[in-house]
Amino acid sequence: MAERSRLCSVWLGSETGILKGVSLSRKQAFNFCSTSHLSRDREVRALCWGDPAESELLVGSVDGTVRTFSVEKGAFTESRRCGEPTEGCFTGLEVLRGTGLLTCTETGALRVWREEGGEEPAAELQVRGNVCRMRQSPVDQHRVATGGKENGLKIWDLQRPEKPTFSAKNLRDDWLDLRRPYWVRDMGFIPDTEKVVTCTGYHQIHVFDPSSPQRRPVLEAEFGEYPLTTLSLNPAGTAVVVGNTHGQIAVLDLRKGLVRGCIKGLSGGVRGLQCHPSQPLVASCGLDRFLRIHGLEDRKLRHKVYLKSRLNCLLLGSQDLEEGAEAVELREEVKEEGEEDEVWDTMEQVEEEVQKRKGSQGEEDKETRKKKKRKD
Repeated sequence: MAERSRLCSVWLGSETGILKGVSLSRKQAFNFCSTSHLSRDREVRALCWGDPAESELLVGSVDGTVRTFSVEKGAFTESRRCGEPTEGCFTGLEVLRGTGLLTCTETGALRVWREEGGEEPAAELQVRGNVCRMRQSPVDQHRVATGGKENGLKIWDLQRPEKPTFSAKNLRDDWLDLRRPYWVRDMGFIPDTEKVVTCTGYHQIHVFDPSSPQRRPVLEAEFGEYPLTTLSLNPAGTAVVVGNTHGQIAVLDLRKGLVRGCIKGLSGGVRGLQCHPSQPLVASCGLDRFLRIHGLEDRKLRHKVYLKSRLNCLLLGSQDLEEGAEAVELREEVKEEGEEDEVWDTMEQVEEEVQKRKGSQGEEDKETRKKKKRKD
């Protein structure tokens, strides 16, 4: 299992509780779970890297447990309880380097857990109920954003958790002076800025700027007619990729609020999206059980792998998606060649014996020919 896990460049969590790894170069998928312990209670809802070296995966399940998977060993090494099933599923799972673990549930329980373990959290705060997503800032690990249904975008500083540092204001009423509902489904921190982009269950994309006095969106856009479920920013932060419940994916320009283009081919709701941190690629998964890798520039399909189970989330590594697999294959080939050389070196030479056998066979053939001539 260790060799298989080192080949994988994409990791996915399924509804059946299986952690799946995919090798794009070989187009192979591997299941990392004991089939005797499969249960809907182990449904994977959140994935994140456990360390900067990306040697460990943290897997958040529906039953409130967080398991640690070692990529080097190809097995689960640790499990700890970070919530109760009554509190709902994990809506966010992040790592606080040097401190511990950060989790958030649907009921709004945002907790910090110590790295050395323990049943009680080191800190806890309530961010109101109906939370759909919690995200951590890639620049400041103590800065997190939360949002949900009738629970607007809020940005928290974990070092000063008494109140949010930013709280979005309700949207302006529509042209009939009726209140516009809001339903934050996902969000992301735009690189090199203070801005945060969100997608909603009412097919809207909003950009908020906490550095400005305006608490309402500084940019509004819409895509399609169905609820948006997830988003991911490109490495430059100039575009955002969004997916909805009908399998439609679009790339929007955050500078103008316009749709650059759409990615086609999906046949089920999109549940996981992630842009590669260094390559112009975007990975997607969802209810149609396929992992797909598309190019961000041309929006063409690069890879497609069937994974047999409905998928909830995915996680990409920072390295080239095919580089790790090729390196492992190269090491295996060198190892096999070395083993073959050792085998050939230990074998005995049998050239003389073969020649003697050939000579004896020739003499026997001559004698049989002479006997046949005498009989004739």
